[in-house]
Amino acid sequence: MDFITLSNGTKIPQIGFGVYLVDNDTEAPGAVEEALRIGYRHIDTAAIYKNEEGVAKGIAASGVARADIFLTSKIWNDDIRAGRTKEAFQESLDRLNTDYLDLCLIHWPVDGIVEAWRSLVELYEEGKAKAIGVSNFKQHHLEQLKEAGLMTPMVNQIELHPQLPQKDFADYLKGEGIHIQAWSPLMQGKFMEIDLFHELANKYEKTPSQIVLRWHLQTGHVALPKSVTPSRIQENLNVFDFQLSSEDMAAIDAIATNERIGPDPDKIEF
Repeated sequence: MDFITLSNGTKIPQIGFGVYLVDNDTEAPGAVEEALRIGYRHIDTAAIYKNEEGVAKGIAASGVARADIFLTSKIWNDDIRAGRTKEAFQESLDRLNTDYLDLCLIHWPVDGIVEAWRSLVELYEEGKAKAIGVSNFKQHHLEQLKEAGLMTPMVNQIELHPQLPQKDFADYLKGEGIHIQAWSPLMQGKFMEIDLFHELANKYEKTPSQIVLRWHLQTGHVALPKSVTPSRIQENLNVFDFQLSSEDMAAIDAIATNERIGPDPDKIEF
């Protein structure tokens, strides 16, 4: 496993295990246990996923020490709007059966983000989160926090993949010392429709998904693939034993269409 060092010195495993749409009772415990068994040490969940209890069961069943796991959760929009960031944070801790988070994020830039961020900073300063950040923020959202004189987020978790590399924004984030986590790194499966990934898979004797994830790693992102299939969980982790050439990285860069698969953060209604 490779690691990225955040602005405060916290180290984060570069491949995480995402659990979006993973059922709390029937899938999360087994999938998280399996992921940890084969070597994942970074689990990414959220209050709105409604599977934090299942994640906790998987962690407990794995036998892996809590201190060896990088655990992320997120404050949901309704709690941000209602000014309930600290209460929602504690509720996530209770569901996850832990007394701290390695990373806590504001999930979407809805009304109330400045006060929510102020609360997260206080939780961080109290030692209840080792790192804090945001998710789905654009530059103008980040500038609201800056204008309020608040701490710079350590992470921005955004939709990012070869179709939507957000290069200019990525350069801005790097300049601000904000690290990118890529959600939907495999384009919700749409990478399979692109011939280049099949060609490169043959060249490197890897799978198309491993080619895409390797692109993320070499671009410097933390990537959060998800699967509940044991073979795919393993496949997504086996990306540290090869290197894409600069020419092949450039070929992947060239397929960008800048089209989103998920919601535009400026147009959300949830």
